[in-house]
This record gives sequence, C-alpha cells and structure tokens, in this order.
Amino acid sequence: MHNVLFRCQAAGVLAACAFFTQSAAAQSAPAQYRITDLGLVGRSAGPLVITNDDLIAEAVAVSNGGWHAAISLQGRAQIDLGGLGGTVSSAFGVNARGQAAGEAETAATNSEDFCGFATQHVCDAFFWQNGVMSPLPPLKDASGAAGKNTGAKTINILSQVAGVAENTTTDSTCPPYNPASSQFQTYQFKPVIWTGGEINQLATSGTDSKGNAFNEPDGVVFRLNDRGQAVGAVGTCTGFTGFSYLNGLHAVLWQNGSVIDLGNLGGIASPPPSAGIGNTGNFAYYINRSGHVVGTSGTQDGSFHAFFWSPETLIQDVGTIPGDVASVGLTISDLGEIGGVSLPAGALENVPTAAPRAFIKPNGGTMLDLNSLIPANSPLHLITVCSINSRGEAIGLAIDAQGNVHGYLATPSR
Repeated sequence: MHNVLFRCQAAGVLAACAFFTQSAAAQSAPAQYRITDLGLVGRSAGPLVITNDDLIAEAVAVSNGGWHAAISLQGRAQIDLGGLGGTVSSAFGVNARGQAAGEAETAATNSEDFCGFATQHVCDAFFWQNGVMSPLPPLKDASGAAGKNTGAKTINILSQVAGVAENTTTDSTCPPYNPASSQFQTYQFKPVIWTGGEINQLATSGTDSKGNAFNEPDGVVFRLNDRGQAVGAVGTCTGFTGFSYLNGLHAVLWQNGSVIDLGNLGGIASPPPSAGIGNTGNFAYYINRSGHVVGTSGTQDGSFHAFFWSPETLIQDVGTIPGDVASVGLTISDLGEIGGVSLPAGALENVPTAAPRAFIKPNGGTMLDLNSLIPANSPLHLITVCSINSRGEAIGLAIDAQGNVHGYLATPSR
C-alpha cells in the first residue's frame, strides 16, 4: 500500500493566486463533493495534477502493456503524449498553457531504475508542448561527461521545469546494490531546474534552522511555483521508497540562489524499516504562489505528520484526522486548503481494514476525512489528495471494494 500512497508526491502542480482566509461560516459548513471515477490506475502514477483551468496530468495504459504520459480535461479528451523510445512515460506536471513535464524511459538499458518504473531503462526528464516530447539535458561534470538519468517533477507557468538529475560521482551513502530490496541507485543525484532547456544545479548544502551547517550529497525538487521558488528535500541515498531514492534529512526551499532549511517537527528524520511505510523523512512537497509550503516531518513520538510552513509562522504541525497516527501534506491550494493522506495505526503495517484516508483541511479549519464529505454509497474509498485547484476541485487516488486503485476527481457541490 505505501507505494500507492506516495505516487502523487512526484507530481508537479501549478500553484496560483494568494493565500486567503475563509469565513467562520464557511468553515462551519464544509463543502460536500461529487466524485468522478477517472478509471483504474494499474501500475502507472494515475492522475497527479489539476490546474486552475482543469487540465490534469496523468498516465494512460497503452496496448504494449506499458503506459504513456497524458493530459486531459477533467479526465476527458485525453491526449497521449507519447514516449522517448521506451514503453513507459508519466506526466508529473502540466501548466495552464498546456505544457507538460515528466519522466520517460528510453530504449537504452542500465543497471539503475531511476524512473521507478521497474524496467531498468535509462530515464529522461521531458518537456512537452504542441505535440512534441523533448528530452531535457543531463548534468555534466568538469570534463564534459554526462550523468545517465534525469527526472522532471514539476513545471510552472514560465515553462521552467524542475526535478532531479544524476551526476557522474559514485554515491558513497547508497546502500549496497540489491534489486531484491529495490536498491538500484549508484550515483549522486542533485536537485535541478531547467530554464529555456538549460539545466541548473541547486545547492544541497547550507545552514539548518538551528544554525548548524549541513552538506548533503543528494536532493530532489518536488514543486516549483510561478515565482520560481522551489521546494523539496536534501539528504542521503536510500532504497526506492515509492517516489525517489532520497533519504530526506532536510525539507528545504530554494529561492534567489539560496537554500533555506524549513526545520522539522522535532522527531527522527526517518522511521525504522519496521514501520512498513518506507522512508518518509523530512520533505517539502508543495509550494503555492504566496510561498506557503506543505510536506511531512518526523514527530517526537516517532511518527510523522503533515506540516505547514510560511515565512511568518515557520513550521507548524498540521496533525492528523482524529484517531489517526500519521499524515503527509501533499498539496495546498490558492485558497489555503491543504490536502494529503492521514493514516490509522494499522495502515503503517498494510492492515486491509485500516486503509489510509484522504484529507482536506480548509484554511483556518480542522482536518477532515474527505470520505465523510462524499455520497455514502460511493464505490470508492479515497486515500490521497494529490492536487487542489482554485475551484476547490481535488484529484487523487482511491480504492474500490476489490482493492483496485482508481484515480478520482472530487468536485465541490455547493
């Protein structure tokens, strides 16, 4: 189950507008939602991003048994974006101009599985517009040698793309190569932004929130807003966790050439392997246009909670749905709605009767189980909120009674 939970973390989401305060009346009467089933997800990432004009970045099954990056209008009129020589690609971001970015395997093989597609093909970040998918350039070392793998996680309205790229340096922090435990990584990987098709590496060293210097070998950008601010994490190498090979030690913000450590919720950076959900660590997953950030961080009781960060408030614990033990913040809308996943105790051990729950937290309100705001006879149980647009429409992942994974669109009905 944990791989399903974190599929949406690799998504790129278009952030827009300002952070507004809702009225007390609106908070006391939470919206009800209509649910549209966007279909079975299978092994693909499913629907990941919904823009303010209702474009969705996703992936669609193709006849050769793989899947292709796609964009659609609320799940309709899907456009297959194609690939780069392999059988698998996924769109992790789309902007209001209809440009998309993501990852595509090539025909070339290697020992790594950088895309996480379980194919061990070389992974290329791509930029798509007007029917053409173009690979983005890799990092090069001082001698001109290029890293093999790249991945794009997000795109903004300025056509900037951000994500991660390998260099040519062997990563001494990676565990021993072991495909049986999903550890394929060999080289360092750096947070990057592509502007005008040119790659720029971001810093992985700086000063943490307590004034201590850090210098980490690895990092990933997960979100880029329309002002060019980027968020993600830096740390060390680990086995594949469902969304990256990063052991996130610091949730960070990159802006104006600097890296800012966002702090943490006082707990361990990563839960032990026995927790069952994989390596959560400290990660910033989303930033909106006003520079407000959500993510996840370890807590003092050994769990992990969604957090909210702004320059004014610094890091704050968002908590969980009452009775749950952990949560992850995945998105924050232009109205300040936070979405993500909240986990009952058994969900950490993949207990079938303790399924994760998608949550919505209105700006200034309390965290709500999105399943409590949909028709009681819905055939889907919603497990994540991956993206929320300016209309309050949310997309994410759900499971049916047979345990199959679906994408969904939740539309406010008032």
